[in-house]
Order: sequence, then structure tokens, then C-alpha cells
Amino acid sequence: LTGAQDGSVRMFEWTRPQQLVCFRQAGNARVTRMYFNSQGNKCGVADGEGFLSIWQVNQTTSNPKPYLSWQCHSKTTSDFAFITSSSLVATSGQSNDNRNVCLWDTLVSSGNSLIHAFTCHDHGATVLQYAPKHQLLISGGRKGYICIFDIRQRQILFTFQAHESAVKALALDPSEDYFVTGSAE
Repeated sequence: LTGAQDGSVRMFEWTRPQQLVCFRQAGNARVTRMYFNSQGNKCGVADGEGFLSIWQVNQTTSNPKPYLSWQCHSKTTSDFAFITSSSLVATSGQSNDNRNVCLWDTLVSSGNSLIHAFTCHDHGATVLQYAPKHQLLISGGRKGYICIFDIRQRQILFTFQAHESAVKALALDPSEDYFVTGSAE
């Protein structure tokens, strides 16, 4: 799966030189993040205008429409994570009201899909990591802060400053004992 500054999203197969599907044409908002769900049957694309779109991967048309597309953040959606069976999605980004980390239910109508919004990360959340064993979300922000959320209780457990500049990357070890942060500095 490839995404570009011009907003285009294309899917390729290892053994074929031509694209299989073009999910989005050029001329859309820049792609900020893309993932497949753990089952490999859906892919999601976040963009610079705050939208998250999700497609079924096994499309037969060359330019399929997303089965879900909604604006998660008022300014930008910088990252997202499929939670559990991918009917729950977490997003990070920047919104005018500082609700910069959100939980969404993809099985209900878009008007009712917001489950919980966390007010955190002045100037926006840049990255997000899901820890399934502990049911935690870890987010990084533009000011170098890390927030850890319990998604079952829907509360922030910890907040601390890890860097002096924006957190650009988060990685979690397979046993979920440690996580690593990377920053713009």
C-alpha cells in the first residue's frame, strides 16, 4: 500500500509490476498514515484534512469507494490504530477543541461513532500506538509529551514529557514491557 503527498493511495502485489487498485486519486489531501487491519481484509488512510477512510481490500473495481469516511479531527488526522477486530479505531491528530486522541466505533452511523475524545496534547497528537495485551493507547504530541490511556476505563493514566520537540515515532516491544519514542530533534 502506497500513499503520497498528492493524496493518491495505491495497492500493489509483490509479484506484479502494475497496481492492483487505486483507492484514492491524486488531488486529495496528503496522506499522513496508512495501515492494514490485523486480518488483512481492510485498509485505512488518514489525511492532512482530518479524515479517516477505510476500504475493504478485496475490491474488484479499479477505483473503489471507501465503506467508511469521516472527519475525525478538525485540522489533521496524523495517525490511527485498528483496535480489537477493527470495528474500534483510535485516532490522533489536531482539533480546534483539543480533543486530539479519539475512539471511534465503525459499526454505528458516523454521527454517533465517536465513543470518547481525550483532551490532551496542546497543538495536536502526532503518533499513536496500541498495546492490545494491556488495552492501552500511547500517544505522542507536538510538544514532546507522551500520554498513556486506558481504553477500557476511558481515562488518561500518565502524562510526561519525553522530548523537547515533537514526538515523531512510537514503537512497542512484542511483550509490551517497553516502548520507545523518537522525536524531531
